[in-house]
Amino acid sequence: MQPIIATAAAWHDRFTAFAARLDSVASLLLRLILAPVLIYAGWEKITGVNWFGSALASFPFPFNVLPAELSWFLAAWTEFLGGILLLFGCATRFVAIPLAVTMFVGAYGVHLQNGWPAIAPSNPPAVCVPTTEAHARSSVIERYIKCQNVNDRTIEGAKRLAVAKDILREHGNYRYLNGSGSIVKLNSGIEFAAIYFAMLIALLVIGGGRYLSVDYYVRLLTAHHASATRE
Repeated sequence: MQPIIATAAAWHDRFTAFAARLDSVASLLLRLILAPVLIYAGWEKITGVNWFGSALASFPFPFNVLPAELSWFLAAWTEFLGGILLLFGCATRFVAIPLAVTMFVGAYGVHLQNGWPAIAPSNPPAVCVPTTEAHARSSVIERYIKCQNVNDRTIEGAKRLAVAKDILREHGNYRYLNGSGSIVKLNSGIEFAAIYFAMLIALLVIGGGRYLSVDYYVRLLTAHHASATRE
């Protein structure tokens, strides 16, 4: 039995060591996903109209007491410049902090009231609708599994979407309108902001990664300079 355990432990250690060397790939994938989203979001704010005034009261402290113009300026340039820096893996850990704060403020102040899903389910399962018999017969576990993306707002959204589809079927070219992807209703929940927040926290932990980031080569140059100075 002991040889089996020792062999399993050895394989585990080898796999862990191999996985640890893939931090550069993990960081690169996270950065390549986040950077375009952040750059675009920042540019939209830089060139767009400030709507923070109407949402400022729902922001967490201290952002709810800052002038709307200042909050807009900080959010816009944090996303735009932060996205560019993440793309190249430059000051990754440092940049991830204000970006994560921006995502948190957006999720809490703008999207939290809408629940989790970004897109309202078009056909929520019957067990998720409190007025149905299926809901009354269902267990807590079943509702938890099937209803994570369903709340009162998305149920109402699904009803309105069904009405919109009926109108399009009757008065429009529904096959064409629905051809490149199903017509859906935006729910604007915290889903995307929460995912981006989690990805930024991951970058805060693992950094820019080796070989594929500016941070890595800055560390090499710094270490080389420190070594040369000691000599």
